[in-house]
Amino acid sequence: MAHPKRGAARASGAAAAGAPAGTAAGSGGSPSTAELRAGLPLVTVRDLNVAYDGPAVLDRVDLDLFPGEMVALLGASGSGKSTLMKSLTGFAPVSAGSVRVAGHDVTNLRRGELRELRSDVGQVFQQFNLIPRLSVLTGALGSAGPLNLIGGFSSTHRRRAMELLDRVGIAHKAKEPARSLSGGQQQRVAIARALMQNPRVILADEPVASLDPKLADSVLELLRGIATEDGIPVLVSLHVLPLALAHSDRIVGLRAGEILVSGETSALSAEELAPLYEEVEHDDDDE
Repeated sequence: MAHPKRGAARASGAAAAGAPAGTAAGSGGSPSTAELRAGLPLVTVRDLNVAYDGPAVLDRVDLDLFPGEMVALLGASGSGKSTLMKSLTGFAPVSAGSVRVAGHDVTNLRRGELRELRSDVGQVFQQFNLIPRLSVLTGALGSAGPLNLIGGFSSTHRRRAMELLDRVGIAHKAKEPARSLSGGQQQRVAIARALMQNPRVILADEPVASLDPKLADSVLELLRGIATEDGIPVLVSLHVLPLALAHSDRIVGLRAGEILVSGETSALSAEELAPLYEEVEHDDDDE
């Protein structure tokens, strides 16, 4: 069943590709949304349709990510959040529409070009994907790859990893095994690992789902700081409304594979976002 706000949300998303929109002032000296949008988007999605063997998982999705902003992707389980994330790195089949990420036309890339795309996209997941017995430093070095004949890492990469561990507040744990860290600490290592590849875009798929509220706040503050300070757009999928309202510049809400809500966080309320989590209705004759 179509929702009355969907057309408005799509129009809002399409407008973002043109003249800068939004006038909300940034807090604490941060740039406003209008200032963030003054440049060209690093991610542009238009009329995206993704289907596997059945009905479309994503339908006519539009999305822009601009340098320096953190965008929260909201929606209930099965709404298409993870599929949208996968489509940005070529891991989901694009049935129709266009996807451009950091200058790459994702829908027309060969295997070697896909590797180049994925090197431009840092990814942070709900699962930290650290090997428990290996050191924190080794975990942060994961995306650098072994560079010498005995499978070690170069001194340049080690220095860079230590700098990043210091930045995320975990350098003092560099020699300890990953299993000794708390969940929040492990996620900080995962963020440092993503930064090791000098990404142009960061995708964080439910990065705080397994963390308590205090740790979740600290991890999202870290990601938003990276977006602001480094100019790297961050797309983060979340399932907790207060976290999205507290830590994002914009919110994009998916429901049943379509964009239901899209706008500046400062202009949205929890009440407006609540329909994202309502049960999807189906027409009996809509087969």
